[in-house]
Amino acid sequence: MTYLNQFDLSLWVMCDSYYHQHQTLCLQLQDEHQVNVNLLLLSLWLDKQGYLLNPTDWSQMKEEVHHWEERVLLPYRKLRKLSKNSLIEGEYQQMLEVELMLERKSQALILHKLRQLPHEGQSSNLSVFLDLYRLNADEYQHLAA
Repeated sequence: MTYLNQFDLSLWVMCDSYYHQHQTLCLQLQDEHQVNVNLLLLSLWLDKQGYLLNPTDWSQMKEEVHHWEERVLLPYRKLRKLSKNSLIEGEYQQMLEVELMLERKSQALILHKLRQLPHEGQSSNLSVFLDLYRLNADEYQHLAA
C-alpha cells in the first residue's frame, strides 16, 4: 500500500485514539501554546508510519491550516466557550457538534496538503512540529509511546 492510499479519513480514526489517550495534554498544548491538535496528532501518526516531512513542509502546512482556522474555526470556538454559561445543555452540545464539523473540515484541508508533500524529512515529525511552537520535543516524547 502506498502512503498516498493511507492518507484518507481513516487515519483520523487512529489520531482520535491518540487524542483520547492524551486528551488533557493535547488541550493544554492547544490552550497554552496554540498548538494545532490535528497537526500534533498527525505528526504522531506519520512518525509511526515512518513518513517524515521536512521542517519547511511542516511550517507551510501549519500556516495554511492556521489561516483557515483563524478565519473560521477559532472564532467559532471562542464563541462556543463564551456561550457556555448562557446556553442550555442541548444548545451547547449542538455548538460542540458544529465545532467538530469544522475540525473535520480542517482535517480535510490537512489531508489535501499532505497528499502534495514528499516524504523527505530527516528527523521525527513530532520534534519538527513542536519546534514550530518553540517547544522542546524531549518533554513530550511520552506522546509517541
